[in-house]
Amino acid sequence: MTVLGRKQAAELAHRLGDGVADAFADVPRFLRLKLVLLGGAFRRSPWQVVGLVLASLYGIGMTVLLVGGLIAARFVPDVESVRAIVIVAGTVVTTGFLLLPLVFGVDDTLDPRKFALFGITRNRLAVGLAAGSILSVPAIVLAICALATVVTWSHGFWLTVLAFISAVIATATSVLAGRVATAVAGFLLDTRRARELTGVIGILLVVLISPLVLSLSNVGWGAQGLSIVGVFADILRWSPMGAAWAVPADTAAGHGGAAALELLIAVAALAGLWLAWRALVAHMLITPSRAGEVKTYSGLGWFGVMPATAWGVVAARSLTYWGRDARYWVSLIMIPVIPVIILTAFAVVHAIPGTYPALLPLPIMVLFLGWAAHNDVAFDGTAVWLHVVAGTTGLADRVGRIVPLLFIGIPLIVIGTAVSVYFYGDAHVALALVGVTVCELFVGLGLSSVTSTLAPYPVPKPGDSPFQQPQSVGAIAAVVQGFSLTVILVLSAPSIVFGVLGVFVDPSWFTASLWAGLVVGALGLAGGVVGGGAIFNRRGPQMLDAAVKAA
Repeated sequence: MTVLGRKQAAELAHRLGDGVADAFADVPRFLRLKLVLLGGAFRRSPWQVVGLVLASLYGIGMTVLLVGGLIAARFVPDVESVRAIVIVAGTVVTTGFLLLPLVFGVDDTLDPRKFALFGITRNRLAVGLAAGSILSVPAIVLAICALATVVTWSHGFWLTVLAFISAVIATATSVLAGRVATAVAGFLLDTRRARELTGVIGILLVVLISPLVLSLSNVGWGAQGLSIVGVFADILRWSPMGAAWAVPADTAAGHGGAAALELLIAVAALAGLWLAWRALVAHMLITPSRAGEVKTYSGLGWFGVMPATAWGVVAARSLTYWGRDARYWVSLIMIPVIPVIILTAFAVVHAIPGTYPALLPLPIMVLFLGWAAHNDVAFDGTAVWLHVVAGTTGLADRVGRIVPLLFIGIPLIVIGTAVSVYFYGDAHVALALVGVTVCELFVGLGLSSVTSTLAPYPVPKPGDSPFQQPQSVGAIAAVVQGFSLTVILVLSAPSIVFGVLGVFVDPSWFTASLWAGLVVGALGLAGGVVGGGAIFNRRGPQMLDAAVKAA
C-alpha cells in the first residue's frame, strides 16, 4: 500500500470513528431521561406505588427463577434438550417484542416525534432512543436472562465468547424489534379506532390458536414433549428471531456449520432492523401524527325511532353508545368468543360426549350478555350529571339502559334456540333453553340495574382503548364482577337444574325449567329495575361524585 493509500485509509478510519462517537454522544442524556421517566412512575398515589412494587417483586422473582434454571442447565448432560428449549423460548420472547406492540399498541414515552423540535440529528436520535429502550423492565429481564445463557453454554473459552456475542445480538435484536414495531404501530394505530380494531383482531387470533395451545397441553410431555420441542427448534433456528439464540446452542451440540450460517442470519437481521429503525426515525421526524377521520351522521338516528319519553330518550342514547362506543361493542364481540374457548377445552379432553355440547353455547352467551351492563353507569363518566340535573327518574333511566341488551338478547335467544335444537336433535329441549336463557338475561339485567348504581367502579375513559384498564381499579371491581355473576347463576339454578333433569332423567322436566325460568326472570327483572331506580333517585349526587373522581 502506498503512502497516499495509507493516509486515505487513516483519514477514512478517523472519519468513521468521529461519526460513531458523534452518533453515541447523546446516549447518556437519553439514558438519564429514561431513568427519570421510570422514577416518575413511583410518584403516583400510594396504592399505585404499592402495585408497582408488587409487580416489580414478581418480576424479580421470575427473573431469579429463569436465571437459576439457565445456570442449572449448564450441568444437564442432555445438550440437545437444553438446546431445543433455549431456542424455542428465546424465539418466542423475541417474537413477542415484535408482535405485542403491533397487536395491542403501547404508550411510547420515547416517540421520535416528541424530539422533532430539538435539532437532534437523525443518527444521534436513533442511537439514543434505541439505547434508552434498554432501560425498560422487559428489556432488562431479557438482557439478564440472555447473559445467563452465557453460563448455560460455557463449555469452553471460545464457546463462552460466542455465547456472549450471541446474547448481545439477541438482546439488541429484541429491543430493536420492539422499537420498530412500536414506531410502525405509531403510524398504523395512531387513531383510536385503529387501536381498538387491532386489539380485537389480536384477541380473535388468540382464540383461533387456542385449539393448538390446548392440544399441546394434552401432549404427554414426559414421553414425547422434548421431541416436539426439538422439531420446533429445528425450524425456528433459521428464523431471524431465533438465529441468535441458536448459534451457541448448535455450536455446543456439534453443529458448527449450521451455527456459522445462523450467525450470519442473526447479524443480517440485526442490521436490517437497525436500518429500518433509522429510516422510521427519519420519517417520523417530518411526519405529524395522523388524525382520526371524523364521521358525519344524518338524521336523528335512534332518537327518531324511540318514543319521545324519558325512558325512550335514555334508550336511544344507550343504543347509540352500544353501536358506536368501542368500550361497549368490544364486550359484545367477546361474548361469542367465551363459549368457543370453553367448548374447545372440552373437546380436547373429550369431557362432554355426543350432542350435549350443542346445549352450552347459548346459555353461556346469554349469561355474559345479561351481565355486561353491571357497570353501565360508570361508562357515562361525568355525563351522568345530565340525568341527575334534568330530573330523570331512576325508573326511566333503568328501563332505558336495558333496552339495547333486550334488543340483542331476545333475537339471540330465538335464533340460538333454533340452532341448538337443530344440532342437538330433540325439539323438546327448546323449552329448557328458553327458560334458562330468559332467566339469565332478565336476572342479569335486573341485577345490573342495581349494581351499576350501587357500586360503580372506574372504567376506560371515553376515547381510550377498551383494553386499557384504569390504574385506580381496586378490589371493588373483582368483588362486583364476581358477586353479580354468582347471583345470576344462583337465581338461574332452578331452571338449569330442571333442564338437566329433562336431558338425563325425564323430558317432562323441560316444562318445569321453562316456567321456573320465566317466573324467576320476570321477578328478577322487575325487582331489579324498580330497586335500581329507587337507588338511582337516592344516590344521584354520589354517582356524580364518583364519576368526577374517576375522570
